[in-house]
Amino acid sequence: MRKLQKALLSAALTAGVCFIAVAPASAFSAKVRKACAGDYQNFCSQYSPDSTELRRCFESNRKGLTRICTSALVDAGEVPARYLKKKR
Repeated sequence: MRKLQKALLSAALTAGVCFIAVAPASAFSAKVRKACAGDYQNFCSQYSPDSTELRRCFESNRKGLTRICTSALVDAGEVPARYLKKKR
């Protein structure tokens, strides 16, 4: 019986570790949330603030994001500095 309990515990721990590894990325920093609040409302409010979908939405709308939001994202290491290039 002890072997079965150990096997079940091991399987549960392995499953838990796998779940953590595929969980969505952590939330944006407070600075980014503040700087990008308007952009979030304009482009991506249908997505949860902690979701992978929000990150994808910001990426697909990057040319429309305000300079303040883009700067905060660059400073936080969320996007490359080339996103700050002048818009045409």
